Amino acid sequence: MDIKSLGKTKINPNLPKLAAGDNVRVSFKIKEASRERLQTFPGLVIKIAKNGAGGNFTVRRVTSGVGVEHTFPLASPLLEKIEVVRHGKVRRSKLYYIRRLSTKEARLKERRERIAETAAVATPEEAPAAEAAPAEPPSESN
Repeated sequence: MDIKSLGKTKINPNLPKLAAGDNVRVSFKIKEASRERLQTFPGLVIKIAKNGAGGNFTVRRVTSGVGVEHTFPLASPLLEKIEVVRHGKVRRSKLYYIRRLSTKEARLKERRERIAETAAVATPEEAPAAEAAPAEPPSESN
């Protein structure tokens, strides 16, 4: 057995691409006595730390007027799934300033994803078919 192989962690391939400012709903396993259940934690991603050991991300939400933060490791087997509810438009990688804002002030604008350029450009087979169809003259209605 090699020592380097012990230090390597596998990140779950089913996790979506996250960025700071995203509103997410994280489902993770909770073990209570003899049973296991899923719990969801919705909130705003305020930090993502990627390093050799897999990294982690921090999600913040306000519950009953109290801010609650939870840090999830990306390589944890207890992490079931992450749903990205919306992408926030931010200009920083660490959103610690959100902690001192009120809930209404902490709302972020939504970031629109760009459409892939390959889908917008017509393929060569489609272009002649569009040109070959004759344009109908405008009908005159009297």
